[in-house]
Amino acid sequence: MSVVSEIRALNKSPGRSGRKGQGVRTHDGKAAAVFLAPWLIGLVVITAGPMLMSLYLSFTDYNLLSAANFTGLENIQRMLDDQRLANSLGVTMIYVFVSTPIQLAVALALAIFLDRGLRGLALYRSIFYLPSLLGSSVAVAVLWKRVFGAEGLVNQFLAVFGIDGPGWISQPSTALSTLILLHVWTFGAPMVIFLAGLRQIPREFYEAAAVDGASRWQQFRNVTLPMLSPIIFFNLVLGIIGAFQSFTQAFVVSDGRGGPSDSTLFFTLYLYQQGFVNFNMGYASALAWLLLLIVAVFTAINFWASKFWVFYDN
Repeated sequence: MSVVSEIRALNKSPGRSGRKGQGVRTHDGKAAAVFLAPWLIGLVVITAGPMLMSLYLSFTDYNLLSAANFTGLENIQRMLDDQRLANSLGVTMIYVFVSTPIQLAVALALAIFLDRGLRGLALYRSIFYLPSLLGSSVAVAVLWKRVFGAEGLVNQFLAVFGIDGPGWISQPSTALSTLILLHVWTFGAPMVIFLAGLRQIPREFYEAAAVDGASRWQQFRNVTLPMLSPIIFFNLVLGIIGAFQSFTQAFVVSDGRGGPSDSTLFFTLYLYQQGFVNFNMGYASALAWLLLLIVAVFTAINFWASKFWVFYDN
């Protein structure tokens, strides 16, 4: 065998090929680590680090001006005796479990309406989606306050018919309802998701149901709802989580006080008051973890209950 043949055979040997492949994999691993590094740093510095610090502070008495003083379970005991906390939980529960189903119902109804193939669908979809982009902004909350004020647009409209409307946001009996209406108004995001889901339902299912004599309502109940149930479940989970986190609307409408008579005192607003108004940062951290626990429990309940009404097309 010539020298050239020996060199070629050596280059084609399994050991050399394996070492070359190992070098490529090592290089790819280093490149992946470099690209993942910003995300990992952000996770530790921006997310995980503050969460762990908040968990520690939840067991302390900390006012932002002096060193934290470890108090054990004192903040938990304080929660049990805090009447304003109980009231904020009640207000938040009403807000979440009234506004979220209504919002999803409105979003689904409009999605079905738009699914009929209207001209200018993209324009209608953009117009209906716009409130979702603006609904959590300070500007819209200020506008809502003007609309439902004692001399707002709603009362000006009622005055045309000789009706003297109340100050909707200044009455404990109606203030929360205005915020629920604002949340329902931001139906654009779930509507777009519903519309995408409706487009994935085969038309043959409706044709077969029509041949069997099913009415429109029967088609909706027996075809649309079961086929759309995974999308409904997705929007329901996101809607409940988002409603629990609502803050801007109540803060602006009530000038940060949660009034009148704590009727708009959302849990997040009470947490803000404790942390950044009263400087009870230790107690506010405990409230933040309580909110996380509440959201986790309701999310888990939703996932457990989904097996009874969510149908997946395998």
